[in-house]
Amino acid sequence: MKLRSVQVFCLVAICDSTTLFMVSTTMSPLIGCAAADEKNPNDGFHTLFDGETLEGWDGDSRIFRVEEKSIIGGQLIEKIPHNFFLSSKEEYADFELTLEFRLLGEDTNAGVQLRSQRIPDHHEMIGYQADLGQDYWGALYDESRRNKVLMSPDKDELAKVLKLGEWNRYRILCEGRHIQLWINDCQTVDFTEADETIEQRGLIALQIHGGPPGEAQYRNIRIRKIK
Repeated sequence: MKLRSVQVFCLVAICDSTTLFMVSTTMSPLIGCAAADEKNPNDGFHTLFDGETLEGWDGDSRIFRVEEKSIIGGQLIEKIPHNFFLSSKEEYADFELTLEFRLLGEDTNAGVQLRSQRIPDHHEMIGYQADLGQDYWGALYDESRRNKVLMSPDKDELAKVLKLGEWNRYRILCEGRHIQLWINDCQTVDFTEADETIEQRGLIALQIHGGPPGEAQYRNIRIRKIK
């Protein structure tokens, strides 16, 4: 891990002698918009969403619905009272997840929960979140646990590929304590969990965040178990 950090900082310093002193501890040093090394989409992947129903998912059917082969959380008329989650019924440990997302509305926030659990008798979930919206696009957030951004991308780099109000693609790779995120093939997070007490297995869930009227739309949700 130390060798990776030294190589990255040396490379940055060559490009811009001032950048070395501006790197944030939560910024991914490996962000880049080259195409990611990815498995053939037909190699071991299966769908988590059939495009027609919410079979295989748990959540509030008043908040989440299916329209035009997409799962839609929230609405564009009234304020959303708190966070809502539509979760998988199956738990996953090591996996590769791909999906498309689109956020509608002003200041809408959402995300994809990873290795998470529902908090008993509460609307919240606890676990990692591949964040979406506001100032959190492409960040890795720790929902209801440490309640902070664990790593975030260079916003200027991500802005070059992010299509606001349109369909975008998330790729999520979880292997051991290593979590990587890409949006439209632009890597936003390369994070290794240092706390060995944190569980690395759990549910996947789709979130619509409490706040102003807004919709989080998800489609083409596919997963490949690694082990």
